[in-house]
Amino acid sequence: MIKHNITAVYPVSPVSKLPDLLRIIVFRKLCLLLLLLSPVSAIADIAVLIHGYHSNALAWERSGVVPILEDNGWVRAGLYTATARGVSFYPATASRAINRTYIIDLPSEAPVRVQSGLLSAALMDIRRRHAGEPITLIGHSAGAIVGRSVLVQGNIAGIERLISIAGPNLGTERTVQALNATDIPWPFSYVADFFAGDSYDTIKRSRHLLIDLLPASPGTYLGWLNVQPHPDIEYIAIVRGHNLVMSGDWMVPGMSQDLNNVIALAGRARVLTVPAEHELSPLDGAMLASILNETDNESE
Repeated sequence: MIKHNITAVYPVSPVSKLPDLLRIIVFRKLCLLLLLLSPVSAIADIAVLIHGYHSNALAWERSGVVPILEDNGWVRAGLYTATARGVSFYPATASRAINRTYIIDLPSEAPVRVQSGLLSAALMDIRRRHAGEPITLIGHSAGAIVGRSVLVQGNIAGIERLISIAGPNLGTERTVQALNATDIPWPFSYVADFFAGDSYDTIKRSRHLLIDLLPASPGTYLGWLNVQPHPDIEYIAIVRGHNLVMSGDWMVPGMSQDLNNVIALAGRARVLTVPAEHELSPLDGAMLASILNETDNESE
């Protein structure tokens, strides 16, 4: 198991005090400077971004991840959105760039199996558009679980890497708390609904997904997923932490974010720490650009 610390390449302390927009600009310029100063060779041609729970495709843009990737040679290729008939594709502005980024917009409150079915449909279309080109799946939070679900199904060829960002690979106790908060008999549930409002309704709509993300144990979805054979590809876990200490965040503990703790992947994943909260940040964009543009020597 290899561990790296992003702070060795992207210092945080002076920049973290700047406003968010200025921080994004600083990181974009820093990433572009690093790219120009060092020769790189792209390992993958296609990157597919999968958002997490209670989120959408815009999270990758708002966080600065997509702009940073684009500054590093990974241009927006298009957006896939879920529809009643499957998925629809909306292409981005045509570009001659070799490396392309596709963003998937999924119904984030739906069960993992529903989301993974839609992701598979999008990947099949991407495979048709780019026959033979390697694909990297990048999933944030629950999106990492959706990505792994597709992998174990084994029906998409050419996926060569999975990157999990703060993924609840062993589950999270937050799902237990959320389910308990909504498991209230009537008429008390009516009172809770009245005072809690939208948050209470969101949790109720997400009940089947939250059950999928319960801590891994016999009889749970993650307990099943984590013992399934995973394809022989590269696995990378981006874990929230500082100085190689995988502390995790308020949503998912570091132990759960580490793919090496998945039974089927023990000792097979590379681990990198990013000093950030659970949400996506410019630091994730910088880390992803570094991974996707690794030199041959670094990847060996």
